[in-house]
Amino acid sequence: MHTKGLSILFFALVFISCNKDKNTGQGSGYRPTPYILELPAGFPNMPIPADNPLTVEGVELGRHLFYEKRLSGNNTLACAGCHAPSLAFSDNRKFSKGIDGVEGDRHSMVLQNLAWSPTLLWDGRANSIEEQVFEPVTNPIEMHETWKNAVSKLTQDAKYQNMFYKAFGTTRIDSTLVSKAIAQFLRTLVSGNSKFDKWLRGEVTLTSSELEGFNLFNALDGADCFHCHAVNAHFSDFSFHNNGLDENPSDIGRAKVTNNSTDIGKFKVPSLRNLEFSAPYMHDGRFATLDEVIDFYSEGVHHNSPNISPLMEFSFQGGVALNATEKAALKAFLLTLSDPDFINNPKFQDPNN
Repeated sequence: MHTKGLSILFFALVFISCNKDKNTGQGSGYRPTPYILELPAGFPNMPIPADNPLTVEGVELGRHLFYEKRLSGNNTLACAGCHAPSLAFSDNRKFSKGIDGVEGDRHSMVLQNLAWSPTLLWDGRANSIEEQVFEPVTNPIEMHETWKNAVSKLTQDAKYQNMFYKAFGTTRIDSTLVSKAIAQFLRTLVSGNSKFDKWLRGEVTLTSSELEGFNLFNALDGADCFHCHAVNAHFSDFSFHNNGLDENPSDIGRAKVTNNSTDIGKFKVPSLRNLEFSAPYMHDGRFATLDEVIDFYSEGVHHNSPNISPLMEFSFQGGVALNATEKAALKAFLLTLSDPDFINNPKFQDPNN
């Protein structure tokens, strides 16, 4: 073939490879790889939004962005700064500190098994993981950055331009795509290999104390935990309750979102998985240990708290009144919900290390 013919063929190939689909704006060579997420036995199918399917490239981009400090105003704080893997993607402070040293007013929630929850955060103000991810970047007491500046910093990095193209078929980075990528990564944070899960699968046995704790957990005349923390894949019913923490709540909780006085003092029921790693506890991190939590439900409940949940059936006597042996057994069972494989999963760690 003549040199002229080779040149024409070369430019034709370049044109085809760079051509954009008029409907999607994506390059015609854009071929993301579907991410095959293997769910633990007994877990329901994961709901995935049609406009943000899981892809290998999207999840990997999201992992990089989750640990990306340039999303913050002074380039010092990433999402992982308040959601550390070793702490079940939570924080061991009562309240996390933003880039200006200002504390928030609620404890950092764990990020495991988020995909099944219809609402997110303690007051349920986010209706999707994408929405949850979007807010901290501009929050003045968290990452305190503008999306314009954050996107500008990412755009100047050739690595991210390449990764965004592989994930979304475009080098044009924006806040929506950043949020989508991080959301994809967060959906892969599935915890379902605790001792309790292995017991359900017949792989291990529980001790007599752990079994006693499990029975107490599910007994109305025992610890009475099962009403809100259903024994399912999540150990939460995703609802909102006032559990009697205060007679006069300083944080009105769900009512901040609904503006409904009947929601004062109500907070989302958190998962009990990986409690061993995620102290302190409650929406305000008031309890430093699991023992303190058990003591509260046993004898510390404020029955005069406004809108106290009717499921707190023993609030009139301060709680379920467990004795020392029962408390120890309940704690033993709760510790069977620890999943070391989850917090140590190399797929979830900082890709820069």
